[in-house]
Amino acid sequence: MMQMIRNWFDPQELRSVGSTPDYRFSLANERTFLAWLRTGLALIAGGLAAAQFLPNLALVHLREAIAVALLLLGGVVAIRAVDHWARTERAIRLGEELPASRFPAVLALIVGLGALSLVVAVLAGAISG
Repeated sequence: MMQMIRNWFDPQELRSVGSTPDYRFSLANERTFLAWLRTGLALIAGGLAAAQFLPNLALVHLREAIAVALLLLGGVVAIRAVDHWARTERAIRLGEELPASRFPAVLALIVGLGALSLVVAVLAGAISG
């Protein structure tokens, strides 16, 4: 675990593995990392917006639950982004197959289920109000 985290912060360690790849592959990996980081920031911004701007909902503490869920999910996405970037860069340098990840599918399911839950909450509030 510590070696994995060390790889995130030590570019020399990462560059000491394998051979220097075509820079286009490293840049594409970096763009993917930045896209994941933007996704994490958007989730965090959504969590802050939910905490600040959503009115009290029909279900007690639903607003806070939404905010905390989005904030935590954003943090997980950001950490996952840097881990995936480092593992992919290492695989590129070693000429290995790129690491497979279930994370995009899991994230999509979480977001989809969250959206469905919010639809139910909004409809419940509309019917009771």
